[in-house]
Amino acid sequence: MRPLVVVGDALLDVDLDGTSDRLCPDAPVPVVDLDRHWRRPGGAGLAALLAARSTAHVVLVAPLGGDQAGRALAGLLEREVTLVPMPLRSTTVTKTRVRAAGQSLVRLDSGDGTAGTAPLSREVRNALRSAGTILVADYGRGVTAHPGVRDLLAELAGEIPIVWDPHPRGAEPVAGVRLATPNLAEAGHFTESRSGPAELAERIHALWPVDAVSVTTGQDGAVLTDGERCTTFRPPTGINAKDTCGAGDRFASAAAAALLDGASTADAVATAVATAARFVATGGAATLSTMDTQPEPDTLNHGASAFDVAARVRARGGRLVATGGCFDLLHPGHASLLRQARALGDALVVCLNSDESVRRLKGPGRPIVAARDRARLLTELSSVDAVAIFDEPDPAALLDRLRPDVWVKGGDYADRELPESAVVHRHGGEIVLIPTIRGYSTSRLVAAAEGA
Repeated sequence: MRPLVVVGDALLDVDLDGTSDRLCPDAPVPVVDLDRHWRRPGGAGLAALLAARSTAHVVLVAPLGGDQAGRALAGLLEREVTLVPMPLRSTTVTKTRVRAAGQSLVRLDSGDGTAGTAPLSREVRNALRSAGTILVADYGRGVTAHPGVRDLLAELAGEIPIVWDPHPRGAEPVAGVRLATPNLAEAGHFTESRSGPAELAERIHALWPVDAVSVTTGQDGAVLTDGERCTTFRPPTGINAKDTCGAGDRFASAAAAALLDGASTADAVATAVATAARFVATGGAATLSTMDTQPEPDTLNHGASAFDVAARVRARGGRLVATGGCFDLLHPGHASLLRQARALGDALVVCLNSDESVRRLKGPGRPIVAARDRARLLTELSSVDAVAIFDEPDPAALLDRLRPDVWVKGGDYADRELPESAVVHRHGGEIVLIPTIRGYSTSRLVAAAEGA
C-alpha cells in the first residue's frame, strides 16, 4: 500500500508538570514546584504520529530545523514516521504548557520558524507523488502558502484523496481537495459568521473549491456536507473527554487513513469521529509524550525482580508503570506500546501471561514462544525494567502486590471494562489507554505464516 503523507508545519510541544499549594509572595500568582518535563511532537508532527496509529507507513514532509528543539522534534518522530525535511527559516516553534494537578496554568510560546521559500527538493516532490492519501496539517507557518507545495497538491488532488486541516493563518485549500476539516471556531473565522455547524459547513463549501467540508464540534461530533446534503456524526455514548489536546489532529489523521483504505468520505468522517472520541477519552495527546528525566543508570537493573524494581521506584518517590499481555510474538505494535508506557513514569513492569494462561485465552496452539523466553526477550528491550509472570486469567492478583501508579493497556480496550480496574484504583493508580498501531497483531502474524 502507498503511504499516507502528512505535509504541514511541525512544532515541539512541552508539558511542565508539578504541584501548586501556595501563592508567590510578591504577586497573586501560583507557585508551581516542577517535577516532570514531557515532550511530544506538535502540529503536523503530532498529526503524523497519530496517523501512524491508523496505518503502517506514514511520511512527514515538514520544515525541520537544526536547533536543539528541532533535533528533539526529529528524534521524537523518526522511530515511527519517515521524515522528509523542508528548510526552516529561524528557530523551531515550541509551545510549553505549565500544569499543576492536570490543569494548565499558562502556555509559553517560543521560536518563530516558518517554511523556507526555496524550490521543493526532489525528495519532497517524490514523497508527495508517492502518496496514497495526503493530509495537509496547516499550522499557519507557511507550508500551505509555498508555491511549489500548492502547485503539486493541486496536481495530485485529481489523482488521490487529500484531507486539508486548515488554520486561520494558513492558506486556502487548493481545488479538488476531498475533505476540509475546520473546527467550529475556525469555521466561524473563515465565514465571519456565528451560525450553527451545519450552516457553517455549507458556507465554507460554497467558499472553498473542495469536494466536502466537515466541521468538527467537539463532544457533539462533526457535521459533513458535500453541497447537497448535511449529515451529523455523533461519537459513541459513554465516552468522556479527559484532555482534548490533539483531538483535531486525531480526527483529520483518522479520516485520511480511512480514505487511504478506500472508505467513502462519509464513512471516513464517521470513523474519524469515533477515533477522536476514544483518543480524548484515553488521555489525548499527553499519552504520546516522552519524559525527559530518566532514572540514574545504576538505580534500576534489567532482569531485577518486578517487586525489587517497584520498591526502588517507591523509595525515591518515583512513578511505577505496569502493563500486561501475552507478548507471544513481539512486533512493532508491542514495541510502540511499551515505549509509550515507559515514558509515563520512572520504571515499567510487564505483567506477562504464563503459558497456561495464554492457552486458556488463545487456544491450544498458543503460545508459540514459552513464557521464559518471552520474558527474556522483553527484558532485552530498553523500555522494560522487569517482567512478572502470572497464571490467572487476568493480572488483578499480581497488581494487588505491585500497586502501580499507572496501568497501561492498548486503546482497543477503550470500550471494555477491565477486570483489573478495581484493584488499580483501590491503590490510587490510574488507567491509561494508549492507541495501538493498526495492522499489527500476533494472531494476524500467525495466520499469515500458516497461509504462506
